[in-house]
Amino acid sequence: MAIFVQNKLQLKNLLLAIVLLLSVTVTSQARKYSNEFLNIGVDAASLGMANAVVANANDVNSGYWNPAGLVNLEDKQLALMHSSYFANIANYNYAAFAMPLDDRSAVGISLIRFAVDDILDTTQLIDEQGNINFDRINLFSTADYALTFSYSRKLPVQGFSYGVNAKVIRRIIGDFASAWGFGLDAALQFETDNNWKFGFMARDITTTYNAWNIDDDRLADIQNAIEGQNQTAPEKTEITIPKLQIGVAKKHTFHYDYSLLVELDLNVRFAENNDIISTSFASINPALGFEFGYIDMVYLRGGVGNFQNELQIDNSEDLTFQPSFGLGFKYQGIHIDYAFTDIGDQSAALYSNVFSVKLDFSIFR
Repeated sequence: MAIFVQNKLQLKNLLLAIVLLLSVTVTSQARKYSNEFLNIGVDAASLGMANAVVANANDVNSGYWNPAGLVNLEDKQLALMHSSYFANIANYNYAAFAMPLDDRSAVGISLIRFAVDDILDTTQLIDEQGNINFDRINLFSTADYALTFSYSRKLPVQGFSYGVNAKVIRRIIGDFASAWGFGLDAALQFETDNNWKFGFMARDITTTYNAWNIDDDRLADIQNAIEGQNQTAPEKTEITIPKLQIGVAKKHTFHYDYSLLVELDLNVRFAENNDIISTSFASINPALGFEFGYIDMVYLRGGVGNFQNELQIDNSEDLTFQPSFGLGFKYQGIHIDYAFTDIGDQSAALYSNVFSVKLDFSIFR
């Protein structure tokens, strides 16, 4: 029995080692998928449109989608969002605040936390004498944070605005390892006189660097879970390469009370992957979203994106996609939105029920 328990604990320790090593190991080239939690998206209204909002972003959530849209603010705004993934194991929380500085510029700040909390740490369960002591079990969290500062300003050319983001990244794996990172985004928006809107968002334009600090003593606790395995300490630097998002949107108003907003976005990564359009230079993934509104109070949203050529077990490829659906309600300056992504489980991407609230401070006037 003691041997069985010890082998089981070794397996747990090995799994813990794998989590740590995969989280911080990079190759000698630029790691292409670092900080992926920043690609999930924010705001249930945007998620309900399959994230196709780069051209039309015009509120407090623009700090994430396209900071150039912050210049459309007329007053201070506050946004909050929560969603859960992997059967509520992982929690994703977001808060943002933005305000106009004058009639030509605005600023914003936002915070994202994506985490798995209360993970059992059994590395100290067996003491030096080989005795099992459940009091030695501790809990830890693995959490990713992103704090973003945004600035936006209208350009002298009519209809144009630009925006920039400065991002501070903090990643923590209990007391095993932690990292700090920094990155920049740049964005443009343009609106024509006949309600056509165009957006351009360049993420991580200077590449985003994460520098890890690994506790050697804690790493030693799990490094030898199986003798002769996991002897090499992971690298301590991650690099997130730039990404581009390009969007075009058009809003139609008809019969006075009804409106229809449609947007098409192209998401570009400078890497070859299984996106629907993929080359050795870049891969392109389209997203299409719509929002149907009634008297600027009730909204129905939908969209489709994340098109992937997924390799099947028989080496064939199937095209998968991620549909989404959303509802929204607005009363004076209070916005309540809901989104459900990946309807029918059409893709392997994250899906969830998402709720968000937005408050416009103009209601306090």
